[in-house]
Amino acid sequence: MAATKIKILLVEDDSTLSFIVEDALIREGFDVVCASNGEAGLKLFKESKPDVIVADVMMPKMDGFEMVRQIRLIAPAVPVLFLTARTALEDVVKGFDLGANDYIRKPFQILELVVRIKALLKRRNSAAENTKVGIGDCSLDFASQRLTVGTGNIELSHIEAVIIDELFRHPNEVVEARTLMYRIWQNDDYNNLNRLHGFIYKLRKYLAKSTNLELINIRGIGYKLANKI
Repeated sequence: MAATKIKILLVEDDSTLSFIVEDALIREGFDVVCASNGEAGLKLFKESKPDVIVADVMMPKMDGFEMVRQIRLIAPAVPVLFLTARTALEDVVKGFDLGANDYIRKPFQILELVVRIKALLKRRNSAAENTKVGIGDCSLDFASQRLTVGTGNIELSHIEAVIIDELFRHPNEVVEARTLMYRIWQNDDYNNLNRLHGFIYKLRKYLAKSTNLELINIRGIGYKLANKI
């Protein structure tokens, strides 16, 4: 019995580029469904339930950012890779804040795109094997992005879930800020440090209800999830 093919949703309004990418991905053994704008991409996502989304940012009717924002409400864990001609840091950061897993700038080599898609699938499969982690009276279900503190449940954003997952997997250890930035944004650009602090501030408030744990700032280095004394 033949193995089920990985399905990729490609959302790109440039018909020539869409054809080239679709053809290349099919040659790599993927099943590909295509849409030419965000509205059509959102509809096709609900119908086809793809394993990975590859989407342009600037598109008519609905841009890639808004499409992914809406998809994240119903599918928080599906890997998303943005294609874009935009180079401004704030656009890249916005994409990751909305839940993108990777970013590739146009023009790009098809081989690089294929390698990045395979890397996303590898990380997804690895996470699926161990999607739940818990310490004391707290637990995280990474797939559903749900944090449980005591008897209460908190719905997390994608970035919040990534940070908590990293901290939960290294209890009572210092997790460097640069480690978290690389996992979230694939770089440790200093401009992202204040954004990271903002997410940590929110997570510290979430964990304040825990009777076992506290999130400590290790000045100039990173953060530690420690047992309360």
